[in-house]
Amino acid sequence: MSALTPRPGIMKIAPYVPGKDSVDGKEPIAKLSSNESALGPSPKAMAAYARVAAELHRYPDGGAEKLRAAIGRRYGLDPTRIICGCGSDELLNLLIRAYCGPGDELVYSQYGFLMYPINALGAGATPIAAPEKDYRCDVDAMLAKVTDKTRIVEIANPNNPTGSYLTKDEVRKLHAGLPKNVLLIIDAAYAEYVSRNDYESGIDLVDKADNIVMTRTFSKIYALGALRVGWMYGPPAVVDTISRLRQPFNVNAAAQAAGVAALEDIAHTDASRTNNDIWLPWFSAECTKLGLKPLPSAANFISVGFGSKERAALANDWLMNDGLIPRMIAGYGLPEFLRITIGTEKEMKLVQESLARFVARYK
Repeated sequence: MSALTPRPGIMKIAPYVPGKDSVDGKEPIAKLSSNESALGPSPKAMAAYARVAAELHRYPDGGAEKLRAAIGRRYGLDPTRIICGCGSDELLNLLIRAYCGPGDELVYSQYGFLMYPINALGAGATPIAAPEKDYRCDVDAMLAKVTDKTRIVEIANPNNPTGSYLTKDEVRKLHAGLPKNVLLIIDAAYAEYVSRNDYESGIDLVDKADNIVMTRTFSKIYALGALRVGWMYGPPAVVDTISRLRQPFNVNAAAQAAGVAALEDIAHTDASRTNNDIWLPWFSAECTKLGLKPLPSAANFISVGFGSKERAALANDWLMNDGLIPRMIAGYGLPEFLRITIGTEKEMKLVQESLARFVARYK
């Protein structure tokens, strides 16, 4: 009798490894490995979460009606074109299941989010990486990889782990160069942190085309990563397709309640963005002064270059020994870099001081 055999592609997957959240033998001082919010969740979101405790025996609203309405109010969108998921991760996976399979190809950028090729392989499709230029998605290189087999082109904007972004003109050029039967997915998980005049999240494009969707998350600026809630805005036909694939109660009741409250606490969101606006450029400048190579970032993290994978590994161990947890990104093909989330003023100054001692020790 033959053994069970998984579908083709699945055993090619290198399982996704999240950022570390602990330091062996000592109390962590700052977890800066997972691009989480520096200020934590809104007090209003925490209160809404707590209120759900007495209703844990009830199934959640299967259509996330109140949450979709709140998203619509916050971003000026039609709620019927919004679908919510167990994190944007679920929606990204469902999109690939719906539109990509054996014999198909998914094009993504060389240093794009690892879940893109993982999801493609899981669906039996072939992930195709387009080379980047100066650690930025190269639109021409992406379009050059599109073939008759291409069914999806997927970008993160801003991108994780590099922090780079495509301008609105570059995104429009990418979309304009795609056949109508190719779906463009814009993963805009970090959109709320971007303060650049030449950036747009993708909403305007979605309104004008039938082959483009945008996903967002509550895990970053809204600080609800533990609850796993995200959303997608897309053409009616795509939303209908994903609605047929998703599980009936895919967003739990606590996540829905906390999500509504987080959206309504604009002051807390603004404070989180302001913290990032202050400490991201400060930390980048401090790294440059130390002779390190921070990549330009429009998100809430910076990938810092140490010149070699050996020196990056030394820096990782050094920071961990100080109770500061960065993210090694060798799995992305960037072994000489560490990705460091922008934390609070205290946390960023501790990281700068630790790196200063490191550079003095390992010149």
